[in-house]
Formats: sequence, structure tokens, C-alpha cells
Amino acid sequence: MAMKKEAALKAHEAKPWIRRFGRFGHMAKGTVYALVGLLALLSAAGMGGGTTGTSGALSTVADEPFGQLLLWLIGIGLIGYVIWELLKSIKDVEHNGTDAKGIIKRISYIVSAFIYGSLALTAIKLAMHAGSSGSSEQTISAKLLAQPFGQWIVGLIGLIIIGYGCSQLYRGWKEKFMKHFKIYEMNEKEIRLARSAGRVGLAARGVVLIIVGFFFIETAITANPNESKGLGGALAELASQPFGQLLLAITAAGLVLYGVYEMIRGRYQRMNFGRK
Repeated sequence: MAMKKEAALKAHEAKPWIRRFGRFGHMAKGTVYALVGLLALLSAAGMGGGTTGTSGALSTVADEPFGQLLLWLIGIGLIGYVIWELLKSIKDVEHNGTDAKGIIKRISYIVSAFIYGSLALTAIKLAMHAGSSGSSEQTISAKLLAQPFGQWIVGLIGLIIIGYGCSQLYRGWKEKFMKHFKIYEMNEKEIRLARSAGRVGLAARGVVLIIVGFFFIETAITANPNESKGLGGALAELASQPFGQLLLAITAAGLVLYGVYEMIRGRYQRMNFGRK
């Protein structure tokens, strides 16, 4: 009986390499967002840079010294992130359950795995000088609009993105994200940094996602795929508003902090794989 119990416990534990790969994935994701934010900050300050999305940030890195090495590290790291997202969905390692709310969360992990899997492939292809394989929002929207009920599908995607953006704002404001950290392993400085970076970073990402969602809804209404814009388009939209450069700078700084938050998650997030 004791041997069976021990075997059952081991079966519920994540392999150490899976946890490490997942942590590396969060750090890679954080690096990408920090790059996007940094480029936007430079643009707001009139020092170059640009309002680009994640794929655009990777393309910029490709031309820098040691850029190929960084792209390989990001690409491989994002594969680890994809694996962990799939485990969260299939194995329910975060105990979301099988009710409606839990199923929606687990489906969102699959969507996330698809998005960052595409970004990982983009990073690796850029590192191999094979070009970028990432699909633009316009291309995706055009394909969806060509399907039966395409406009409804695109509009629903927009609403989902807006809803997710609002949830990011809520999580940041209420500091819901802190429950996922292994606080007992962190010192006071690390806890303060995680709390500050999480609050500001999630708020900035939430705002950007809400703007992206509205772009998709506009696409659904007009049936024009060119209306669909991603992260780079949302940042450009902010820059075009009154006091746009200030808004862009604030949001860009927030995205840099979101990158820092993801890196801290990579180090201190709970990854128990089946055990509460």
C-alpha cells in the first residue's frame, strides 16, 4: 500500500526538466514583451525604436550583435512555455476544474499555446535566416471572414480579447497574480518588485488588449481585414491620440514591467503539476 501511495505521488509530480523548461518559457516571453516596450519607449522619446508587435521586435533583434543567439534562446524558451500551457489545459495542473469557468480557462491556455508556438517558430526561422513565419492579424482576419459566419466569428474573437484585457486589468488592480508566486522563497525586495511590476505590467497589457479587441470588432463590422491590428497597431493608435507620445511612453514602460513580471514568474511561480 505504501509503495502504491508513493508511486501515485510521483505520478502527480512534474518532471524537473518540464518545470525548468516552463520557467525558461516565462522568461523568454518576458524578454519579448520587454523588447516591445523598450522599442516603443525609444519611439516615444524620439530616439528611434518603433511601435511594433512581438514578431516585429524579434525581427529588430535579428540585426543586432548576438541577435541570432538571443533569437535561438527565445525560440527554444517559448517552446517550453507552449508545453507548460498545454499541460495547464490537458492535465489541469492549476486545478481549474471542469465547470464552465474552468473549461474556458483551459481553452484559453490552448489558444495561448498556439499564439506563442507561432511566435517561437518565427524566432527560430529568423535565427536560421529563413524569414518570418508569423501570420499577421490581417491575414488571420481575412481567412476567418471568408468562412461561413466569418464576421460573427471575428466579432466574437474581438469580444473575447476585450474580456481578457479587462481580466488583466482586474488581476493587476486586485493583485490576484501574487497567489501564484512562492512568496516564502522571495525576499522583501523581490516581493515588492513582483507586486509593482505585476500591477503596472498587467494594466498596460490589459489596455493594449482592449484596443486590439476593438480593432477586431471594427473588422467584423466593416468586413475589412485591414482594420485588424495587433500589439504594434494598438501602440501606434495610442501614439496618434492627443498627448499620444506621453500615452505611448506610459504604456511602453508598463510593457517593459510586464516583461519583468514574466521573468519573475519564471523564477518563482508555483509549478506543482497536480498537487495543490
